[in-house]
Amino acid sequence: MTSETAEVRWNVKKFRRAAGMSQEGLADASGLSVKTVQKVEQGGHVLTETLHAIARGLGVPTSELFAAGSPAPVVGDEATRQSLVPLRTALMPPMGIDGALVQSPVGAEQLADMRREIMDTHALYRADEFDSVAKKLPALLRKTDAAVSAAEGDERHQATITHSLTLLVAGKYLTQVRQYDMAYHALAEGIRLAREAEKRQLAATGVVGMCWLLLRQDRFAECYHLAATTAELVEPRMTDADSSRVGLWGELWMRAAAASIRDNRPDDTKAARRMVARAAAGMDREDQAFPATWGGFGPVTAAIKAVEDCLVSGSSPSDARAVLARADEGVLSSGALKKLGKPQGANWARHRLDVARAHTILGAHQDATDELMCIRSERGEWIKHQPMARRVMADILKSRKRTLTQDMREMKSYLGVVE
Repeated sequence: MTSETAEVRWNVKKFRRAAGMSQEGLADASGLSVKTVQKVEQGGHVLTETLHAIARGLGVPTSELFAAGSPAPVVGDEATRQSLVPLRTALMPPMGIDGALVQSPVGAEQLADMRREIMDTHALYRADEFDSVAKKLPALLRKTDAAVSAAEGDERHQATITHSLTLLVAGKYLTQVRQYDMAYHALAEGIRLAREAEKRQLAATGVVGMCWLLLRQDRFAECYHLAATTAELVEPRMTDADSSRVGLWGELWMRAAAASIRDNRPDDTKAARRMVARAAAGMDREDQAFPATWGGFGPVTAAIKAVEDCLVSGSSPSDARAVLARADEGVLSSGALKKLGKPQGANWARHRLDVARAHTILGAHQDATDELMCIRSERGEWIKHQPMARRVMADILKSRKRTLTQDMREMKSYLGVVE
């Protein structure tokens, strides 16, 4: 991720001067080069990870460095936006003085049939069949919305739950493909309908998704507050709770930990990680059930998210070595994975991206490329949507002195990375 608001440079300069630090002093405290600090204060594109390091050097939350300003033009997502026009129309129809101008719903179906179709669509999402998901969601949204309007009594209650579930799947897909305005609308409406139907756990599942969206938008303080507050409201009794309730609670604390470490709040991160560990200890294996949980949770997922912290808190060779030392040990060893179950595919792939990045930091370019190639073989469509994958490839191209291998050239082309 990058920050592009002009105010960032002024905030960095303001906090540096208030701390009585020179650019050289800030560079030393942040573990960055003086040239990098100078670049930040001159404005332009800055990696959010760089701002994390600067915030640590200044001793302030990362969110303090962000400020509202004139955004840079968004370039490169025109094709995605155009392909999603039918989904946008179904999710956010034109609003007239007599209400929304909606298309006629596609043939009436039983709610049970709609729910099966929703879960089939979610299965396509997990299989990275993103084109199929985009094609199925518009009709599903119209049908489930129409079912709510047409039903009464208990049937309306069930239709509301079904429409809420459709909206959460839409929000998950739209967050993945970085269409954040539609994702927010879908998630917020899905949570509202789940609350209306008094489905507290379904609403909390939607909150996990909302926290993911807030993280994607660098809204760290809001994400932490939402996740921690919701986790406190739904905390289960560990002695008699089923695994899905414990997993959902653990997911919320994972979001809180991810937000606080990115916001340079180490004490909150430690507290949140303790809660994550407590939830993981209450589960015998991984639970990937949706909608009981958002993206799955268990001992292995908790471990890989803790490993991720190593590269969020720093990007030095020692941080990279810490990732590699923990990447295949303990609950992440092959034997433990057989016993506990492998995490949901996207969570595991993100973990392997961290491993690839660690290899890149240490100059092990072929090892990093091997990781990217492995992810591509299992999650080919998914990896195309990951800025971290492109960053790893770009770092290889930038720092490699020798001729690129065939695998490197293939990954460069596949990810659309230019030198």
